[in-house]
Amino acid sequence: MAVSSNLLLFSASLLFFIVSPSIQASFRPKALVLPVSKDVSTNQYVTQIKQRTPLMPVKLTIDLGAQSPWVDCEQNYVSSTYKPARCNSAQCILARSKACGTCFDGPKLGCNNNTCSLLLSSTKVATSGEVAQDVVAVQSTDGKSSGKVVSVSKFLFTCGSTFLLDGLASGVKGMAGLGRSKVSMPSLFSSAFSFPRKFAVCLGSSNGVIFFGDGPYSFLPFNIDISKSLIYTPLILNPVSTAPASFEGDPSSDYFIGVTGISINEKPVALNKTLLSINKEGHGGTKISTVAPYTVLETSIYKAVVRAFIKEIPSIPRVPAVAPFGACFNSKGIGFSRVGPGVPTIDLVLPNKVVWRIFGFNSMVRVKEDVLCLGFVDGGLEPTTSIVIGGHQLEDNLLQFDLAATRLGFSSSLLFRQTTCANFNFTTTA
Repeated sequence: MAVSSNLLLFSASLLFFIVSPSIQASFRPKALVLPVSKDVSTNQYVTQIKQRTPLMPVKLTIDLGAQSPWVDCEQNYVSSTYKPARCNSAQCILARSKACGTCFDGPKLGCNNNTCSLLLSSTKVATSGEVAQDVVAVQSTDGKSSGKVVSVSKFLFTCGSTFLLDGLASGVKGMAGLGRSKVSMPSLFSSAFSFPRKFAVCLGSSNGVIFFGDGPYSFLPFNIDISKSLIYTPLILNPVSTAPASFEGDPSSDYFIGVTGISINEKPVALNKTLLSINKEGHGGTKISTVAPYTVLETSIYKAVVRAFIKEIPSIPRVPAVAPFGACFNSKGIGFSRVGPGVPTIDLVLPNKVVWRIFGFNSMVRVKEDVLCLGFVDGGLEPTTSIVIGGHQLEDNLLQFDLAATRLGFSSSLLFRQTTCANFNFTTTA
């Protein structure tokens, strides 16, 4: 047991050394904040950091489950502080890199000899890229508004190729990996500034916010601190990678939760419960995703949910389905409230009688003026993960990922509290 503790201590001190901050001695932030915007053409959520020397704004698509942030190093990446991670270095050990070698097309930025690499992916393809470090600057926060810009001088990331940008939002130069690993953005920031290993994501239909560190997470107009009223459920580790490309033995960097059932209007839906557990191959279970625009359900679960939902609203006329959705309705017969269309609630049932309740704003998608569709998608008969909770279902819900306590805190709809994820007070510009 003593060996394990020493290893843990070594790992923590190693991480601090690698991602050492460049901050004024008089100011150490308790938390950081990044703005989020939704790209309507791709339904991707995009943030922006500043990176390199001299600092340049870099737009990144947010990938909640990616193990590491990556940036296109082939196109217009110029920096005097870029440094590749050499084979067997502390950086490569921290990244758990299993590939090291020679670059035949170099040496050049992103392609150097005797460097380690990581596997990375975008929405369409996967490849490997050089592990490197450079300066990154973001805004600090007191949880109520944005504050001073602080920088990390040796921020680890992976160098991607330009072809990976295909399918990403216009102007994006990589992906912000927030996954369950020691080289994801939450882990690197918390180690650099010695604040708690927590982060919170609040996506909106237009704008939102990401917090690195603990609360408060306050929103206008009433400065409500959402961190005070979260509901908690354990985060589950999937021991088998669910990434598009991985090495054997790699655990998943996605965030899984223990959904045990689904209810419509508080009536349980009959499901094949074995699909809700993660099997020895790493298949099944429920994960949260910011790159899936809508919640994706294994076919039998999807059919059961749609059937139960339709049964609860027999008086609402069905209309022809609009892809990718399978159940659409004439919206003229549907009333509206603060939390969206007046349709049956959908509950994700979690351990210890905890429920994640989805209201009309998050369950329905307006596809035409008079047409609303149930915003869930058929994921096929044998998907890797049975339930993938997608972006639309997350909007205007604050999710806190507590990596130290391995638990998820969620707020349910902020619309009940007369605020939205767009209402964080960004008072200054990074």
